[in-house]
Amino acid sequence: MTNLVKGALVPFFLFVSFFWTQAQETHEIKLVNQETMRPIIGATFQYGTQRGISDHSGTILVHLENKEIMKLSHLSFGTWELNATAIKKAIKEKVFYKQEDFINLHPVTVLAIRPSEKPIDKIKIDYQEQLAHDATAILTQNPGVSSIRKGGNYGFDPVIRGFKYDQLNIVLDGAQSTIAACPNRMDPPTSQMAPNMLDRIEILKGPHALRFGTGFGGTINFIPAQITFSEENSYYGRASSGFETNGDVSRNEAKIGFMNKRLDLAFFGSWSKGNDYTAGNGSTVAANFERSSVGLHLGFKHSALSQFKFSAIQNKARDADFPALPMDLRKDHTWLLNARHDLRFEERNLFSWNTTLFASFVDHLMDNLLRPETGRMSNNSTNANTFNYGGRSEGVWIFDESKLYAGADLRIEGAKGIRERSFFKGPNSGVTLVDNAWQEGVISKGGLFAEYHIKRKNIQYILSSRIVLNHATINKPTLEFIQANGLKNTSTQWNPNISIGLKKPLSESVTLGTWFGRAQISGGLTERFINYFPVGLDPYELVGNPFLLPEINHQLDVTFEWVGPKSKINIDLFASYLKDFISSYIDTDLNPRLPMSPGVRRYINIEKAYKTGLEFNWSQELSAQFKHQMGIAYTIAQDVEREEPLPEIAPLDIRYTLMGNHLKGKLQTEVSFRHVLEQSRVSKEYGETTSPSFSLVDATIGYSIYENTRLSAGVNNLLNRSYNEHLNRSVRGTNEPILAPGRNLFASLNINF
Repeated sequence: MTNLVKGALVPFFLFVSFFWTQAQETHEIKLVNQETMRPIIGATFQYGTQRGISDHSGTILVHLENKEIMKLSHLSFGTWELNATAIKKAIKEKVFYKQEDFINLHPVTVLAIRPSEKPIDKIKIDYQEQLAHDATAILTQNPGVSSIRKGGNYGFDPVIRGFKYDQLNIVLDGAQSTIAACPNRMDPPTSQMAPNMLDRIEILKGPHALRFGTGFGGTINFIPAQITFSEENSYYGRASSGFETNGDVSRNEAKIGFMNKRLDLAFFGSWSKGNDYTAGNGSTVAANFERSSVGLHLGFKHSALSQFKFSAIQNKARDADFPALPMDLRKDHTWLLNARHDLRFEERNLFSWNTTLFASFVDHLMDNLLRPETGRMSNNSTNANTFNYGGRSEGVWIFDESKLYAGADLRIEGAKGIRERSFFKGPNSGVTLVDNAWQEGVISKGGLFAEYHIKRKNIQYILSSRIVLNHATINKPTLEFIQANGLKNTSTQWNPNISIGLKKPLSESVTLGTWFGRAQISGGLTERFINYFPVGLDPYELVGNPFLLPEINHQLDVTFEWVGPKSKINIDLFASYLKDFISSYIDTDLNPRLPMSPGVRRYINIEKAYKTGLEFNWSQELSAQFKHQMGIAYTIAQDVEREEPLPEIAPLDIRYTLMGNHLKGKLQTEVSFRHVLEQSRVSKEYGETTSPSFSLVDATIGYSIYENTRLSAGVNNLLNRSYNEHLNRSVRGTNEPILAPGRNLFASLNINF
């Protein structure tokens, strides 16, 4: 028996010893800078009872401890956490990539398209937003971003702190953009950014981020999904589908890709369609639309230090209703082409160099043929085209305690379009009149830029500068435009820009930031070249002014950040003094082109104006299952010359969200409350009307049926309130604003592989 027991115990102890050894096996994880691919040296970590610092190769040594959170910290990368799943993945791959925290020097909001592991420091966006057909719908989840709504379900134009249109620098991957072909901006640049092709959106507030262009009031940078490589051939992809009851909106998107150690090829596609929706008061809002996007990205690794990326996107839209405008969108075809080469260097201060070439083309047709003939005197249509092409080249230098970005870029943009009015009633019956909307205006912008990050003791500094040569030309000026502005058809302006900022920790939990920026931009295609078109807030026709002075923004941002064990508070106070601000006035010496128009506005410079306001964000982990967050945004803007408020400024906006995570992460719940105050600060000059306050309640639930399959459902405007955003335009021919959708039930299914 003794020998039998011994014979049984020996394998038992060997079995226990084996698994104990496995549990205590030391694993290496190399921490790597996602941008530079250099090791992260000196990062501290805490993992259960284990503590340590990454060595000269960026490596940390750990024993696997199930259901533990690893906390890491580094001066340049901030603090972050890895859950059990992320730790196992890092151990398997023996590497973890982390984005440098330099971007957080700017007043910035990051919108992650894919769900974040910890949505405390990012606004959580689920697959419902991946299905969105208009990227502005994602942006407006942030209380600091509002939108101008001219259509029921399409073409929303973002507004940040009252800055809009060309005052916002909207770019794809830091370089590319599009130009709205519609004079009334049915197709703003954000409408061309397909959400299912993006990784995240960076909202860089104020005139402080100058690397990607002159962000006069802010920069919105749409970051596409990164190219990745694997040692073995592998396939990946996803498919999502959703439906909304109010308006019978159907949304669908998919992605499929292949990668190996040198190639990453992926194809994307999305399609959405919707009908008229019902407002909270039971009225019907014209909101038909159809939207599709297809595209691909191709990544090729020449060597460990060189890679090439190419992307192509085609967007199509048709039959989109715009009840606030005289015409509807009938066809919009857009191409976005982008090629980028990245080259890295070893053992030198010049770390990398990247060069991008891009081109965007928009073919846009709008008419009034979807409108009833009753009360219509003519069939009107405008076929417009815009282009935007250029290049960008940037080098990155890394020193012991500093980092330098420097380079040059060029953007050339132009527009042309003819409006035809064929009369079939009245005294002009049988007559066709032709109006040249854009007069084939072209603007070229050549820029030199630099951004320098430096650390001294515990203070982080950032210095940014950009100088732009802006050259504008009207190739086919019309007689009426010459009569209004003279014969000169070219203009050249130099626009210098500079920003200085610092971020200083006052304690382990409190950080204070201060930025001052001066940005200067010339008028855009509309302000310079538009030819008697009603493109503003009121029905007056607007005529461009080639002699506009550049507008200048002097802005101060002060930020406060407090980070506790389970809570985080961010406050951003800003003040902006505007010189030669571009606006317009009614010119009684000019006669309108349309018989129903009340008159003509001419673009001018306002000598002085100002904007000031605040943004507040608070997030907190209440327990292992619940988190909540609150956001507040408020802006005041004043025309000092006219002694009245500037138009189209959103009122105070308050958001509160309670999020739950249950059943070991399989079930997520979310309830949000929004309250918007009355906006009584309105511009009499533009006939702007006040908007009432409103409150909304939304609810969402998501469940992971399998590891890679997720079902989401919810309701927006649960209480079926009748309301309108202050920036919603009025339905044409009335003083009634476009009402937002009433109660709306939705559901979506997402599958990943």
